[in-house]
Amino acid sequence: MENKNKIEKKIKKKTNPFLVKTLIHLKKKNPKIAKELGRPKRSQIKFNLRELNEKCKDGEKILIPGILLGAGELEKKVKIVCWSFSKSAEEKAKKSKSEIVTIVEEIKKNPELKELKMIK
Repeated sequence: MENKNKIEKKIKKKTNPFLVKTLIHLKKKNPKIAKELGRPKRSQIKFNLRELNEKCKDGEKILIPGILLGAGELEKKVKIVCWSFSKSAEEKAKKSKSEIVTIVEEIKKNPELKELKMIK
């Protein structure tokens, strides 16, 4: 289990109010995701569609605690939950009939973020 005090220190350094709110919620429910999402912006996880296409299976629900970028193509139908995504990533995901939502939107429907496979 991740150390909640370390997550608390990371929260104090953040200036984005949506990120702070999300980290506070995740600290209680899923500290592992909070730790990954609370990284400094320089070392934030950045994932391309090409990499996602290689690592996931058709029909999976994927959680990316970072940014999804549009390099490459997505050939599988998956549900992608990430902190943010580029417009090109969104367009390409829609072409493959995949669903793409932000972590904030997913927390409203699924507060525990269950059934999501985190990749990093």
